[in-house]
Amino acid sequence: MYLTAVTNGLGAFIFMPAATALRRSVGLSVEGHPLYLSIIGSFIFIFGLAYLWAGITGRADVLFLSVAAAGKLSFFGLVVSYWLSGVLPLKVPLAASSDLLFALAFIFWLLRPNVGASLR
Repeated sequence: MYLTAVTNGLGAFIFMPAATALRRSVGLSVEGHPLYLSIIGSFIFIFGLAYLWAGITGRADVLFLSVAAAGKLSFFGLVVSYWLSGVLPLKVPLAASSDLLFALAFIFWLLRPNVGASLR
């Protein structure tokens, strides 16, 4: 959970409206209305805080992990689909592969017996 919190923090930072050079360096479009970039960044940051809280407490709700897994999978799927269509360079899905790994870890945890028990 701590690692997911850190990566979400970095992801939120990338979507700050002023971080155009950072977005360019990771292969994302530097264009975008500041409101949209701020909304995306704030959602990423809020989830990062939730991952941090889950790590600190050692507990995560089944619904939260289900939504987290779905969000991570959908983000990875969208990035790959845009890469396949030629809109994004290969380094973007490679960087987003961490979200795929986190989603698989969440799914593995959800499929364990006694789901709802501690994360440890």
